[in-house]
Amino acid sequence: MKRVILIASVLIFSIAFISGAMAQEIRVGTLMSYTGPLKEFGPNIKNGAVLAAKQLGAAGFQMSLFHEDTETAPIPGTNAARKLVNVNKVVAIVGALSSGVTLAVAESVTIPNNVILISPASTNPLMSVLPADKGKDFLYRTCPSDALQGVIAGKLCASYNKTASVLYVNNAYGQGLAEQFKASFEKRRGKVLAMVPHDEKAAESYTAELRKALAGNPDRLCAFSYPQHAAIYLKEAIEFFKYKRFLFCDGTKSLDIVKAVGARNLEGQMGTVAGSPGGKALVLFSADYKAEFGELPPLPYITNAYDAMSVIGLAAYAAKVKGLPLTSKNIKNNLRVVANPPGETILPGQFKKAFSLLDKGKKINYEGAGGSIDFDKNGDVRTPIEVWKYSKGKIVTVRIEYDIPKL
Repeated sequence: MKRVILIASVLIFSIAFISGAMAQEIRVGTLMSYTGPLKEFGPNIKNGAVLAAKQLGAAGFQMSLFHEDTETAPIPGTNAARKLVNVNKVVAIVGALSSGVTLAVAESVTIPNNVILISPASTNPLMSVLPADKGKDFLYRTCPSDALQGVIAGKLCASYNKTASVLYVNNAYGQGLAEQFKASFEKRRGKVLAMVPHDEKAAESYTAELRKALAGNPDRLCAFSYPQHAAIYLKEAIEFFKYKRFLFCDGTKSLDIVKAVGARNLEGQMGTVAGSPGGKALVLFSADYKAEFGELPPLPYITNAYDAMSVIGLAAYAAKVKGLPLTSKNIKNNLRVVANPPGETILPGQFKKAFSLLDKGKKINYEGAGGSIDFDKNGDVRTPIEVWKYSKGKIVTVRIEYDIPKL
């Protein structure tokens, strides 16, 4: 009888131990674009987040992932976010991609429910000062604001053009980038002839918008849209208006555009995007990505999604070491602890080392594949901006701009 009681006690203890261990796992959602104008980017950006979660799990900290499609639109995006928060019970979300979707999700879903939202790709400057997040600190991003990209785009354009027009997607992303570009370009004595918005939903033709944008024969037409839009209007500009002088951005850094327009029509044309300083961090990430998914495509924000998932896992582990329940609030309170200096540098994939240091009560400083993830008081990071170009059907880096002037 005593033996039976002893065995039962051991079983109860074991079950309790396993349940306690499982309770230390966290649920994290991703909000990507698998349909809509950003569908080219979604699967690859998701892969970045998945890779980080897999590596964190291999190092000893498990994360259960739940993936949803925003359809690159605010209403389905917020509905998907509600499912992640209310049904899947996630403590954090990596996403969304479109600034308009991210702002809608933050205001109506994640901030009211005290859930962390880290966007790897939303660049609208409003995110830095969103009133709904004031005093709450649940909104972050691992990509730079267009307050940075717009400055470099304007500077780049002004270096070899006197006039420009802007054709942009009429949402938070397109508006924010277009305005920052205009201010930067005109500060450098350029003249913007036209600012022409187009609908967020992809159309069959953009000849009416092109007619307005090209009316003054600008030296450069800025294509500040998404691949599904630009693939149509760039082709129309070339075929119907005999115009092929473009400036691109992160949203139009696209292999689908090359297929639609033709490599010859894009040869040498340049654009801007969030840049990585490179070095060992990017080398490590690129090798791991290739081993898991194949060659790293030249598309934006894959590294930023990896970094977002990485800091969520590291912050959760830091909270766990402190004996804290793994709530969104406790994880949020440890994001800057693991991502900002001071502390021993942790590079992509070095999560066993990070956990060991945290177990010993030491500080760490995660340096990401997309650059330093040093969150400021607004949840923003400051990374370099890459100038890139289309070359022989490929996308290649021209240079990395570290010194970003103020407007």
